[in-house]
Amino acid sequence: QVQLVESGGGLVQAGGSLRLSCAASGRIFSVYRMGWFRQAPGKERELVSSISWRSGDNTNYADSVKGRFTISRDNAKNTVYLQMNSLKPEDTAVYYCAARSITDVSYSGWGQGTQVTVSS
Repeated sequence: QVQLVESGGGLVQAGGSLRLSCAASGRIFSVYRMGWFRQAPGKERELVSSISWRSGDNTNYADSVKGRFTISRDNAKNTVYLQMNSLKPEDTAVYYCAARSITDVSYSGWGQGTQVTVSS
């Protein structure tokens, strides 16, 4: 099992920036990919971005955040980041990180989430 703890959320005005962090512990050697998800009230949880854990050279983004969000990871710190720029009110959600092993088709190890609120 991988344990994940998110941090860095907060209240920001539209156009502002936040950087989320996700610290991993436990069976980190089994991690193949890390993802950031978000869930807004009344909406389904969606994958925002993901990154290959070991190399960090394979990243994916949801269309809604391309060009504004950047995912990165620091293996030495066992941490994945989500730099969020040009934030919009529609980015308001609870943000979660999760991990996927190479043998899994789904993500697991969900953290408690961190609230991001963007005011207009």
